[in-house]
Amino acid sequence: MDDYRLLIGGALVPGDMTMDVINPATEEVLAVCPRGSEAQLDAAVAAAKAAFPAWSRRSMQERRDLLLKLADAIEAKLESFARLLTQEQGKPLSESTAEIVYTSAFIRYLASLELESKLIEDNDNRRVEMRRRPLGVVGAIIPWNFPVLIVAFKMPLALLAGNTIVIKPAPTTPLTTLKLGELCAEIFPAGVINVITDQNDLGGKLTAHPDIAKISFTGSTETGKKVMASAASSIKRITLELGGNDAAIVLPDADPKTIAPGIFGAAMMNAGQVCLAVKRVYAHSSIYEELCAELARLADEAIVDDGLAQGAQIGPLQNKMQYEKVKGFLDDARAAGTIIAGGDVVDRPGYFIRPTIVRDVTDGTRIVDEEQFGPILPVIRYDDAEDALERANASPWGLGGSVWGRDRDTAYDIATRMDSGTVWINKHLDFGPNIPFGGAKQSGIGVEFAEEGLHEFTQVQIINEAR
Repeated sequence: MDDYRLLIGGALVPGDMTMDVINPATEEVLAVCPRGSEAQLDAAVAAAKAAFPAWSRRSMQERRDLLLKLADAIEAKLESFARLLTQEQGKPLSESTAEIVYTSAFIRYLASLELESKLIEDNDNRRVEMRRRPLGVVGAIIPWNFPVLIVAFKMPLALLAGNTIVIKPAPTTPLTTLKLGELCAEIFPAGVINVITDQNDLGGKLTAHPDIAKISFTGSTETGKKVMASAASSIKRITLELGGNDAAIVLPDADPKTIAPGIFGAAMMNAGQVCLAVKRVYAHSSIYEELCAELARLADEAIVDDGLAQGAQIGPLQNKMQYEKVKGFLDDARAAGTIIAGGDVVDRPGYFIRPTIVRDVTDGTRIVDEEQFGPILPVIRYDDAEDALERANASPWGLGGSVWGRDRDTAYDIATRMDSGTVWINKHLDFGPNIPFGGAKQSGIGVEFAEEGLHEFTQVQIINEAR
C-alpha cells in the first residue's frame, strides 16, 4: 500500500493514530491512513500561525507564482490522482479525471485575481483609502463528495490574500488530500499549508481554536450550524457552503425529450452526491407523463458499476452511513409515490443504488422536502407556474435552482423570483471560478469563487489621513 503522511509545519509526519479508508465499490480496506491527534492539530495551527507573518509580507505575485507551480504539479500527476480519487470516493474515473482537471483550472484562475486598494476620497481635508489585509490562519473543512476540487475552492484564495491554512479532509476521503499535501510540502514555505486528518473528532476543536481567524466549511446544514456556533466563541469569520434541495421548474412549453438528459445528468452526477444537484422536479401537467417516461428511460439505461470499470456512468454511494440514509429515502419514496425506474440496491459488494425516478409524489414527503443526497429524483406535478414557484421557495434551503422552458422571458421572470443563490435557465450545474457562488437561506453564508470570494479571506482596513 502507498505511504500517507500528514503535513505539519512543512514536514510529512505519521499520525499519532491510524484509521482505515474503505473503497466504497468493494467495501474493502483501500489504505491505512494517518489519523491526527488533538496535539497534532495544535501543532498544525501553531505552524500556520508562525508562518503567517513572513507569508503575508510576500508580494501577491510571489504567492501567485507558487500557486501556479502547484497547478503544474497537479497536472503532472493527473492520472494517479484521478485513479486514487475514484478508489476512495467512488465516482467514475471520467468524473475523477474531470475533478482533477478542474482543480488545476480553479487554482490557476483564482491565483490570477488581484487585491487592489480603493481610493474613497482625496481632497483638501482628507484622504481616505480602503485596503484589504489578510486575516491570519484559515481552517478549511472539506467534504467527501469532491475532496480535491473543494480544496481548490478555498486554498488558492486564502493563500493569495496572504493567509496561511490548515486543511481537514473528510475521514472517508483523506487520501487524495494527503497526496496534495505532499506536493505542497515541496512548493510552499513550511507552515503555510498544513493537512491533518481525523475521525470526525477534531472539527469542533478546529472551529473553536483561538488561533484560527476564519473557518471555510463545506458540508451539511446541520453541521454548518455547529460550525457557526463554535466559531462564535471568538467571532471568527466564516464562510459556509451548506446543503441544498435544488428545484427544477419545467414549464409547459419545454420539450421533455430535449431537456430530460440535462435534468437527469444534473440529478445523478456523482451518484446524486452534489450540493447543487437537481433534487426535485416540478413538471407541468401537460408534459408530466412524457417527462417522467424520458427520465425513467435514462435511469434504466444508466450503467452502475465500480468507477474504475470501463463504461461506468454512476458509481457507489461514498460511505456506508450515506448508503443507509439513502436506503431510508428509497423506503419513503416507495411509500409516498410510484417508483418507475430503479428503486433497488445492487446485489454485490459496495454501496450501489440504481438511479431512481419517483412520480405521483408531492410536497410534505421526505423525498421532496429533505435533501436526499443520492440517486433518487422525485417528479412533482403542478398546474400553475406560480404555485410551483411558491412550493419550490417554501424550502428552508436556497442553494441553486433552475427553470426549463422555451419562452425566455417567462423563464427569466420565474428565475428572478426563485429564492436561490444561483438560478440557471435551461441548464443546471454550470459554474466556474469566475462566477460568484453562495447560498441563500439555510444553504450558507458568504461567497466562494471570483473576486467576491477572495474578499471573504480579507479584513477591510480604512486609512483615513488628515490633509
